[in-house]
Amino acid sequence: MANHALGAPRLTGPQPVPKSEVASGAKTQAEPLVKAGSSLVADRVFFLAMLGCGLCVLALVALIVYELVTKSGLSWHAFGWKFFFRSEWDPVSEQFGAWPFVYGTVVSSILALILAVPLAIGVAVFITEMSPRWLRGTLAFTTELLAAIPSVIYGLWAIFVLVPLLRQYVEPFLARYFGWTGLFEGAPYGIGMLAAGIILAIMVVPIVSAITREVMTAVPQQQREAVLALGATRWEMIRTGVLRNARAGILGGVILGLGRALGETMAVTMVIGNRAEIARSLFAPGYTMASVIANEFSEATGDVYLSALVEVGLALFLLTIIVNILAQLLVWTVTRGMPARSHV
Repeated sequence: MANHALGAPRLTGPQPVPKSEVASGAKTQAEPLVKAGSSLVADRVFFLAMLGCGLCVLALVALIVYELVTKSGLSWHAFGWKFFFRSEWDPVSEQFGAWPFVYGTVVSSILALILAVPLAIGVAVFITEMSPRWLRGTLAFTTELLAAIPSVIYGLWAIFVLVPLLRQYVEPFLARYFGWTGLFEGAPYGIGMLAAGIILAIMVVPIVSAITREVMTAVPQQQREAVLALGATRWEMIRTGVLRNARAGILGGVILGLGRALGETMAVTMVIGNRAEIARSLFAPGYTMASVIANEFSEATGDVYLSALVEVGLALFLLTIIVNILAQLLVWTVTRGMPARSHV
């Protein structure tokens, strides 16, 4: 009787759902898909905004070219294309030529790359492949810290530390044993093209090293293990399994380092000597395009003088474009035929 008093639970089986409720449920689920069509306006706005960002870059480059061309009109009409190949720079008689500055810029940048690229790749290889774990982070942070130091600090360090070392020890040694090449002859003053190349190399090392390290890290670990499994030594593994697959990215880092060397101003101005001449010896003073603009722009009194300095800036701009085009051709030559996955 007690069980009847409590009553047994009445369990009901599955009941059919009315068609009206099924239709309303399906309609409710389909509503987000219908509302998504209203996002076409937002997509259009987003596309136009991104297109504007891309066009801003082109407009900025076009504006720079326009200003350089128009402001250098007087010098352009006075000297024409010969301006880029003339060696005379005489503000008094208003005779100007940019060839000594082009020469100084190219030579100092090439010298910087010759000194910096092997060191930067060596640092990247050590950090990525050989460094102990406890030292890896500290060494990578210290290398990247060099890129954050202002160029004027590099210039001061070069004046008080690098130049005396070059004058007392390095340049006399080079003149004694390598003077026969013609690249290391003359009085060892310390200030000159060699000092500019070394300080540029120090400034380029962290850029090339950081990019090379990131590219080498992106190489799959299976690539290393496969080369080692074939009996290769560590050097052979790094050379064939890592550096060969990362060479496109390494070239990209070298190009960025070259761009830094071409446009560097303050540190180079403080140690290169600032003399508009072309000399074979690296001990001789020189001048770069960025340095002459920084030194003489505020002192340019005549219109032709000012226009010539602006045309030097135009020459630097054109040189940068030519270097980037040649660099892209070099990268294409190195990477053609490589699989798409190896284009880091």
